[in-house]
Amino acid sequence: MNVVVFDIETSNIFADVGSRDAAALDLAVVGVYDSVDGSYTAYLQEDLGKLWSIIERADALVGYNSDHFDIPLLDKYYAGDLFSFKSIDLMKEIQASLGRRIGLDSVAEATLGVGKSSNGLQAVQWWRQGKIKEVCDYCLQDVKVTKEVYEYALTHGEVKYKDVFTNSIETVKVDTSSWNKPLEKTATLSLGF
Repeated sequence: MNVVVFDIETSNIFADVGSRDAAALDLAVVGVYDSVDGSYTAYLQEDLGKLWSIIERADALVGYNSDHFDIPLLDKYYAGDLFSFKSIDLMKEIQASLGRRIGLDSVAEATLGVGKSSNGLQAVQWWRQGKIKEVCDYCLQDVKVTKEVYEYALTHGEVKYKDVFTNSIETVKVDTSSWNKPLEKTATLSLGF
């Protein structure tokens, strides 16, 4: 199955736009892992035209908090409808089993032994300072961590996380039974293929 694992960094924050709607923010960079060729690529806003064909051939879009944040934000730049693509939002899948949201850093550290290299607020600061390479590197690191959490969950049917209340490492089952089943393409594709 062809998956695209992705993450987005923004050039601003919710306080800047006076809204909690992700689509009100502005895109800085989209980091993407493409399972077709195993590549990791960062796309700036002006490069999005190169990204659409990769997304449109994917059987699933994989992210962390992507249904709530990344897809609504990226969709405002896309001529089609990203909400019609199959989405595997790892945060949402974990929340469905655990009953609460857990951050990527907690899951990655407990499951993989590696965490995120920074955070989104730092990425916005770097962006404002013109440190585009740092933002791209951070975004692609998040994509790599998300991909590895996805693969771990797919293989083991569970992930681990550090419980903030007990400070212990806990395990949560994740139902991956539908992850490898592509949806019939019903999306209106922007590129006509």
